[in-house]
Amino acid sequence: MARENTNQTQPLNAPDYLAWHVTNRNDKSFWNKVGAAWRHKDGRGYTLQLDTCPINGRIVLRLALEDAPETANDAGRS
Repeated sequence: MARENTNQTQPLNAPDYLAWHVTNRNDKSFWNKVGAAWRHKDGRGYTLQLDTCPINGRIVLRLALEDAPETANDAGRS
């Protein structure tokens, strides 16, 4: 269920989003990559594959081409 290869520098099975586990401690955010998400071929959903399942904090999906934000304020809270 990978997206089509529209960019020659990107692998065919590259995820659309990366999943990050974000926790806050003492006004600081810690980002750890925990998985990825791929768009379905019909464009009506995503498959989320987690390498680990955090029990606290939150999971943030960011475009795969971006790195994790530097600070807690970059991603906002839900």
